[in-house]
Amino acid sequence: MKKSMTASLAECSLMLALAVILSLITVYQLPYGGSITLFSMVPILYVSFFYPLRWAALTAAAFVLLQMLFAFYPPPAQGIGMFAAVVMLDYLLAFGVLGFAGCFGRLLQGVKRLLIGGSLALIGRFLCHFVSGIFVWGALAPEGQPVALYSFLYNGSFMLGEWLLTMAALAALHKLPIKKGGLP
Repeated sequence: MKKSMTASLAECSLMLALAVILSLITVYQLPYGGSITLFSMVPILYVSFFYPLRWAALTAAAFVLLQMLFAFYPPPAQGIGMFAAVVMLDYLLAFGVLGFAGCFGRLLQGVKRLLIGGSLALIGRFLCHFVSGIFVWGALAPEGQPVALYSFLYNGSFMLGEWLLTMAALAALHKLPIKKGGLP
């Protein structure tokens, strides 16, 4: 049975609200942005896996805007270029890629679809933060440490935790009786 647009909108809105609430529950917080949260990406990934791309992309875009509202970290160097780079790399692209997780795992079924699609989305998010760490946040690297290594270690320190928690939640989510198009 196909869901009505109202039901789809309500469920995607609930997933967005849940993602925002979970993003405020931090397990580990780094000083210049980046944190391990309590499953905050899972609701956005849920929409990505169980709804068409347009719904997932819009939900991820709304999540991006709310992340900027609640957790924006200004760049270390002043200027419109650095500000634009942070917005683009650390928010628009990094969180926007979550809406495409369903596309990444489209050819797979079951838990493999969730874990591989989710992993590819989180790798995409890590790469966005990694590039931003080199070009925007590199001035914060300790003296003598290569900027790329600093960015890899800094961003990897929270993204690994995010990945582990997210994969555990997606594996558990797979056990629930969820059909394409959302909850029964």
